[in-house]
Amino acid sequence: MTVVSQQVQPQTLRERAREAVRAEMRREALRLFLDKGFDATTAGDIAAAVGTSARSFFRYFPTKEDVLVGESIPFGTHVRDALTARPADEPIWPALRAALDRLIDEMATDHQRSLDMMRVIMSTPALRAYHFEKHLAWEDLLVPVVESRLNDGDALRARTLAHSALACLDVALAEWVGLDGKPDLGALLDTVFATVAAL
Repeated sequence: MTVVSQQVQPQTLRERAREAVRAEMRREALRLFLDKGFDATTAGDIAAAVGTSARSFFRYFPTKEDVLVGESIPFGTHVRDALTARPADEPIWPALRAALDRLIDEMATDHQRSLDMMRVIMSTPALRAYHFEKHLAWEDLLVPVVESRLNDGDALRARTLAHSALACLDVALAEWVGLDGKPDLGALLDTVFATVAAL
């Protein structure tokens, strides 16, 4: 089998500038959501905080929800890839738990920001719904990998396991936020996964 290497193309100056504006909008949005609440903050408020117009805001983000939740959507592919890379003889439930380590590690790189984001998400019904939709998209990515590891062609079982793993993540995140980010998130997730495994 021939492996074709793909070089990552460097970002253009325009792309770097665009990403810098997106990052600044995310920072200001989180600050405003914490200060005023998600519902009381408009796209115009976020745009004004970075010195641009509400119309410009929607060139960077399709919705206000995407400012906060949208950046975590690509992590579904990282979790899927991590699951794919787990040893073939590893039982599926521990493999699913281990596949979430990349997300846990990423959140730990900026603990306070991660905690603030999850605090806003957990306290805002619209964002919680958006967060749930994100996990459904992650689930769709995980199911084929889980099914291939089960070797029994049971799609319902595969979806049940993928959905349960993401539900465990949500329980651990809610507990972590409720305890003001003090416990280790990975340890919390271990406890939740172990609780389900013991049933």
